[in-house]
Amino acid sequence: AEWSGFKKDILDLNPDVYIGRLACRNVWEVNLMVNKIIEYENSNAANQDWFKRMVVVGGDTFPPYPDDPYYEGEVTTAKTLEYMEDFEGVKLWTSLGTLTGPEDVIGEVSKGCGFLNFEGHGNPMGWATHPPHDEETWIDGLAVEDMRKLSNKGMYPVCVVGGCHNSQFNVSVMNLLKIWEGAGWYEYLWKGETTPECWSWWLARKIDGGSIATIGCTGLGYGYIGDYNNDSIPDCLQGLGGWIDAEFFRVYGQEGKNILGEIHSTAIANYVASFPVMEDPIDCKTVEEWVLLGDPTLKIGGYS
Repeated sequence: AEWSGFKKDILDLNPDVYIGRLACRNVWEVNLMVNKIIEYENSNAANQDWFKRMVVVGGDTFPPYPDDPYYEGEVTTAKTLEYMEDFEGVKLWTSLGTLTGPEDVIGEVSKGCGFLNFEGHGNPMGWATHPPHDEETWIDGLAVEDMRKLSNKGMYPVCVVGGCHNSQFNVSVMNLLKIWEGAGWYEYLWKGETTPECWSWWLARKIDGGSIATIGCTGLGYGYIGDYNNDSIPDCLQGLGGWIDAEFFRVYGQEGKNILGEIHSTAIANYVASFPVMEDPIDCKTVEEWVLLGDPTLKIGGYS
């Protein structure tokens, strides 16, 4: 779509159908995902103890801003847990010292959980965040090379990831060969676009572990900081990525919807109804880039 001066397409961003993508590169991945989905839906997961765990991962997403008392990733994941009243919340937060590196995430996810929520920074190869008030220090949460260590076979969460480019599925290791593009070749490297497959899909198609589906941004993710409207509510909860990520969990936890594509599409429709998506290009992009890598017909928790 075009958005340039008077050249702006008017978009109907309300979903008419529930859409998800299985970003399979070959028949082997197709078979893997079909079998994984069947295993999940036949597992009666909703009635098992592991399903009632929700793991959240966050820190101080934007630490350098003055007079900002909020750790955006932790504030947002606290809100998602608030919506999931029937779940045991496992907080991997930098402020608590429970998030120090990938092993913390691997350990908790490997115990099994029904839902998994990251809120921080990302690229197609990894996810990370900051400790409180420390812009210079990065704490890795999970990278694609760490995912092989996940051992949660048969206990797959639905994952929502807040971060830039985690779901950018048009990446390829073949970008390493495009050296003739000059400066453009270096962009492939520092943007993490030389990974064989993106973070979100790698997590979903992990053998004997990972997620059953992952929702995240295909491009640059956005979030508010501080409390600039002075309403005593952190702005990170009042729009952009923090709002729509939390809305997914509100729709599931408070409205009782349990079909994955319906929850994803309802969150998008609610964003479109709540924000000026055809006046602000960032609001428009927030819903356009928020994709489901998974089966939209999936019943969360499976069938009994």
